Amino acid sequence: MNRFWEHPHFRELAALDLPAGDFAVTGSGVLFAHGLIADPRDLDVLTRGLAWERVTQLAAPQPMPFTAGEAVVSGCLEFVDRWFSDMWVVDELIDDADVLHGFRFVRLDVIRATKVMLGRPRDLEHLALMDEKVREK
Repeated sequence: MNRFWEHPHFRELAALDLPAGDFAVTGSGVLFAHGLIADPRDLDVLTRGLAWERVTQLAAPQPMPFTAGEAVVSGCLEFVDRWFSDMWVVDELIDDADVLHGFRFVRLDVIRATKVMLGRPRDLEHLALMDEKVREK
């Protein structure tokens, strides 16, 4: 397993002391937590309620490029108030998230669907890693 707590993005997220029930890590941070990649270049964090209110104190929310939602960027952390489309309900993504290392992480099946939808070169690499892990089981 990777050295989760040595990664500065997760230490930075922990230092914000957001309410645990109001956010879930998503994107490549999920793959890192599952030991599938060595380093997420940034950390996407789906937020709601008090967590969203708190992160909007860090910086002004900006429109997201792929959805009607908003994002707050603070260093290598990007906090979002929705996940790409109406395919997913924020409350369900957070409430149904896996708990690893003390944080909520959006389920791998959602990350897989997102990466298939986006289809960027990095997403295709991540899909191959996810497939490899499934074959190893």
